[in-house]
Amino acid sequence: MKRRNVVAAMAFGASAPLSWAQPAAYPSKPIRLVIGFTPGGAADYVARSMSESLSKAMGQPVVVENRPGNGSSIAADIVAKSPADGYTLLIASPSSISVNPALIPKLPYMPSDLLPVTKITTSPLVLAVNPNTGFRTVGELIAAAKKDPGKLNCATAGNGSAPHLGAALFTMLTGTQMTLVPYRGGGPAIQSVMAGDTQLTFGTSPSVLPHAGSGRLRAIAVSTRERSPLVPDLPGMKEAGLPEYNIEFWYGMFLPASTPPAIVKKVYEATVAAMQQPSVKAALAREGTEVSISTSPDHFRSFLVDDGKFWVDLVKNANVKVE
Repeated sequence: MKRRNVVAAMAFGASAPLSWAQPAAYPSKPIRLVIGFTPGGAADYVARSMSESLSKAMGQPVVVENRPGNGSSIAADIVAKSPADGYTLLIASPSSISVNPALIPKLPYMPSDLLPVTKITTSPLVLAVNPNTGFRTVGELIAAAKKDPGKLNCATAGNGSAPHLGAALFTMLTGTQMTLVPYRGGGPAIQSVMAGDTQLTFGTSPSVLPHAGSGRLRAIAVSTRERSPLVPDLPGMKEAGLPEYNIEFWYGMFLPASTPPAIVKKVYEATVAAMQQPSVKAALAREGTEVSISTSPDHFRSFLVDDGKFWVDLVKNANVKVE
């Protein structure tokens, strides 16, 4: 009888470490949400608007981490090389997914190193100028750019960013020349226009609209062909005299490529729950940004294929180069 008890105890002791070694349910610790731009820009605003709701949906703190540089490629590379355990997320734009791979031959990561989870927002860019320029319409801006080629300085959020490509498309369609000045994010770019160091920018809505409302910037058009219901007081490019011009901008959620399906599903569901919160929708709408959720990770992946063609074609047709 005693021998059986000893054997049973030994068997239990041998199996116990296996039980202890089982991985904890995901998530069991804080999560990093990495963005490739400085504080004060659109990506930062989107991330911080939804991070609290995402924390509640995940059941763990979500910490926003700004890692600007190289057109948001530094942040994308960090996440691509992070463990595929669901604890490092990326909010990315077309810059790091489509544009930079077309512009930079030796990127440290491939777009395939990142796994699409869902689109989260969409918005137009806003063409804004320093009020001291006196420009009130797109026509006046074009006339000034043609009169003094290269004299106007246009701030961008970095090489390959949507503001960079928005300006490149503008110069291509209007036959004008402007000096494009890259900054490390939308926040510094906007600050340069307000300071008068540069004269204009194609900024993201959250970067531009608060300062336009205070009079420190003058918004003169949106980048979509028609007026946007997100910014109804501004003309679209067709109304402004450039019917061929049309750019819409998005942000999406990504994970390292080999993340297990169960974790991808959890992140997708938590992101959808966070973005559908009325407080998140209201905060983003105030800054001209609309919540836009993919029906599934596969749907987002399909969207990226077609969307990528648009941005790559724009890079080629506008002869965009990395200086």
